[in-house]
Amino acid sequence: MAEPQTIPTFKLVLVGDRGIGKTTFVKRHLTGEFEKEYIATLGVEVYPLDFTTNFGKIRFDVWDTAGQEKFGGLHDGYYINGQCGIVMFDVTSRITYKNVPNWYRDLIRVCNNVPVVLCGNKVDMKERKVRAKNITFHRKKNLQYYDISAKSNYNFEKPFSWLTRKLLNCPTLEFVAAPALFPPTTFVDEEEIKARQAEMDEAMAQPLPSDENDDDLETVCKAANWWSCVVEPRVD
Repeated sequence: MAEPQTIPTFKLVLVGDRGIGKTTFVKRHLTGEFEKEYIATLGVEVYPLDFTTNFGKIRFDVWDTAGQEKFGGLHDGYYINGQCGIVMFDVTSRITYKNVPNWYRDLIRVCNNVPVVLCGNKVDMKERKVRAKNITFHRKKNLQYYDISAKSNYNFEKPFSWLTRKLLNCPTLEFVAAPALFPPTTFVDEEEIKARQAEMDEAMAQPLPSDENDDDLETVCKAANWWSCVVEPRVD
């Protein structure tokens, strides 16, 4: 009898402010929701998310903070052995984007040189506050960026497919089957998607702003305990 095939598995660290939709995002995947594991010593939940590529199956063990960030900085144990990461913010909340550099700094401090995707969640919402022209952190740090909507499943697979290609050093790798997701609870208007993509393309063509012109809120957060700069947000 043939031995079961081992699926390449990677630890993915998911970080961002509380209430931005991280848990909602990872719970969209059916397999992950039914097979998640709670690690009591760290207060985190691990969701195994399976994807099928043109080279076979791959799995991401997604580590979700389960709200632990509200108590202060995350333990290094959350990051240790992380092989890739997603830094997420809420496009309807400017402060969550302002805190992106802090999350990224904590991630690479422990995980060092790992592929990272920046994701702006809740693009299905009309009251968008963080526009494409304001999203420049990924360009400064040479990261990939995607607009996403956890509740509508919009672009759900994009961060994972990009990370897979980087982790396996295989630019021709593609997902060949849609992941098993829960049905969307809202929808993103197609015309709105086109308009946002055009806005993003235009923003990418513009030169990066100088650091001197950046909002000084990030500097304030660095000087103090940056957790005090995080407003009490909505629950995931």
